[in-house]
Amino acid sequence: MIIISVLTLFALGFIAAGILAVASRVLYVEEDPRIEVVTEALPGANCGGCGFAGCESYAVAVLNDPLMPPNLCCAGGPDVSVRVAELTGKAMGDADPKVIFRRCVKDQGGVLKRFQYLGAQSCAAANLVLGGPDACKYSCLGFGDCVRACPFDAMWLENGLVRIAPDKCTSCGSCIRVCPNSILELIPRRARVMVFCSTQDKGKAVKDVCEAGCVNCGACIKKCPAKCISTVNGRIAIDQAACLAYGPECGEACVKACPRDILRCLAPDAVAPAPHKEPAHIPDETHVADLNA
Repeated sequence: MIIISVLTLFALGFIAAGILAVASRVLYVEEDPRIEVVTEALPGANCGGCGFAGCESYAVAVLNDPLMPPNLCCAGGPDVSVRVAELTGKAMGDADPKVIFRRCVKDQGGVLKRFQYLGAQSCAAANLVLGGPDACKYSCLGFGDCVRACPFDAMWLENGLVRIAPDKCTSCGSCIRVCPNSILELIPRRARVMVFCSTQDKGKAVKDVCEAGCVNCGACIKKCPAKCISTVNGRIAIDQAACLAYGPECGEACVKACPRDILRCLAPDAVAPAPHKEPAHIPDETHVADLNA
């Protein structure tokens, strides 16, 4: 009886092995060897800044999709983009280098605490408790979720506010995805003007909690000759592409019209005519030196 059972098991094993061998031949798909080459050319950060789950996923997409551009790897920068373009035979195209910007100056506005928060030291957790302990529910919560999410050590906390090192920021967007108050925004490195506040409230509601916050009066919208400022989701937004395209001829009318000094020039040097921008060239760091103002 034991011998019959053993032989039966052996027979089943041989049959299963035969089925797997046939299936492996029938279902075999040859992998494009270029995928490994392109993947190795990418930095391997798997930060998701390209919009894909990892470097290999982007390598597969850029090889198989004719419309997928070769310059989406923000972590790798221009050199990697050029290499990917060479390997895939695609045109390099143009990309405006970006950097993370923090839309909050709660330290300058003297934003007070509504209550003492004793829970988990996380922005996401604190935000679940009545929107967080700050009097302004749109402010930087200051528990560092974005700092921990940044794979390039481009952020740190100082006096309850996140600070940004523009020379280390690769614009991967990892920090944006974890910020519950959406105070982080990607802007072109050569952006000329930005709003240093993310509130969606207006007038007295803002003045009651912050001495520096945007009151959404709309003066900047009315004064902008380029029509590149508007209200999006309840807060002031700047169409940076349109602003840059119009150029400094506007004289920064929006900045001058802002009664709260919450629209500010990022790069005073940019008042001069913008120089010709070579594709994939990263502007000098001084263009974003005042991001943490």
